[in-house]
Amino acid sequence: MTRPRVIIPARFAASASALRYAALVTARALSAAVLRAGAEPLAVHPDSPDDLEQRFGFADGVLLPGGGDLDPGCYGQRILSDTVYDVDAEQDLFDLAVAEWALATGRPLFAVCRGLHVVNVALGGTLEQDMGPGAHRDLVHGITTCEGPMTVSCFHHQRIATLGRGLSPIAFAKDRTIEAVRAVSARGWFLGVQWHPEDTAHTDPAQQRLFAEFAAACQTRSASTLPPSQVAPTWQ
Repeated sequence: MTRPRVIIPARFAASASALRYAALVTARALSAAVLRAGAEPLAVHPDSPDDLEQRFGFADGVLLPGGGDLDPGCYGQRILSDTVYDVDAEQDLFDLAVAEWALATGRPLFAVCRGLHVVNVALGGTLEQDMGPGAHRDLVHGITTCEGPMTVSCFHHQRIATLGRGLSPIAFAKDRTIEAVRAVSARGWFLGVQWHPEDTAHTDPAQQRLFAEFAAACQTRSASTLPPSQVAPTWQ
């Protein structure tokens, strides 16, 4: 069986080992988790958002990964905190366009950390620019889902403030941070998580299962014709 093809927008990097100039990178653990799940991870170059169908019409799914902060201007604010970091207008424009394209075409979409923020903003939501002392940086903690507790690995200092159109929270941290969302009217499989499942997926079956369910949805594009309640992650 041919592996489903999952595009992952690469991140701009100032440098990388063995390269002489600036680089495009993706998290090795993220790519490995997709590969273990039976899909083929394909890092793609962030460029003009005008020809996404021409470039990515072959894709069976989209994974929006973590990364730096979105420019608050994307959600109608100015920078309010000096902790906002690694803002890149080109990256923002591309990621937002990819999120909108995936949702519009019914591609299975898995959004991780910054990826969740991108989807939320693409749908008209806003972010809390800095969580202050309660920031979830390098934090392994428990969350509550509809099926009970789950332990997750987080690295973020921002979180959803107001939800984007059609998004519904399905998991929370003790401090009421929204840890996962689904899209009520999504045309295909969709999950957005605030944590980094790739951090522990190699040892935690619950985290790897998220990649497996995503890969399965990518394998059967017919999932995009099912009602959202039938294509949502099983632990909802």
